[in-house]
Amino acid sequence: MKGFVINIENASLKNDNFRHVLYTAENSQLVLMSLKPGEDIGMEVHTLDQFFRVEKGEGIAVLDGVEHEIKDGSAIVIPAGANHNIVNSASGEMKLYTLYSPPNHQDGVIHKTKSEASADEEEHFDGKTTE
Repeated sequence: MKGFVINIENASLKNDNFRHVLYTAENSQLVLMSLKPGEDIGMEVHTLDQFFRVEKGEGIAVLDGVEHEIKDGSAIVIPAGANHNIVNSASGEMKLYTLYSPPNHQDGVIHKTKSEASADEEEHFDGKTTE
């Protein structure tokens, strides 16, 4: 079978990893994320488009210096070239998922913590897809 089907809300809520790449296609990638209280993804800029959906928690999305409050159900679209960050400002974990277009990480990568993700210099997309 080509493609991938999952209950993304349940998967997001159960995920305890900072980053877990679920599926990588040639032009897109589905990744679960979990941010601890006070944690952020880190200010970054991509040469690709990115979409986030918050399934649990609340915080702030910073897009080119403009802060936006986000919470359960929020969707954030980040076009290529936009300086951005997602910050968990709540006392509980923030559960979310992201779509990269095209892929940004190696297929199947799991980083339990942000520090583990930051230390992994070889995890960027290498052209290998799930199928």
